[in-house]
Amino acid sequence: MQAIKQWILRHPNLSAWIALAVGMNAILLFEARDVGLLPLQWFWLLLITTLVAGACIWIVSWGEDDETADPVTEMPSDDPVERT
Repeated sequence: MQAIKQWILRHPNLSAWIALAVGMNAILLFEARDVGLLPLQWFWLLLITTLVAGACIWIVSWGEDDETADPVTEMPSDDPVERT
């Protein structure tokens, strides 16, 4: 169990991709179970759903770069014109 936790902490984006893909594919399988798709159609639908989950995690990870940037240390003044 400890090894799994360490792997998740070392690979947060990959573990999030796996978790999201499992959830999205579970919903897909549940909702489309009576549609009558062929096996090859199921394969491609599950594959594309997994890739979309990866794209979602990739896009969400773009925001992580903003958090590591240097914070603004000086706020601009509210005065429209500063006179000396």
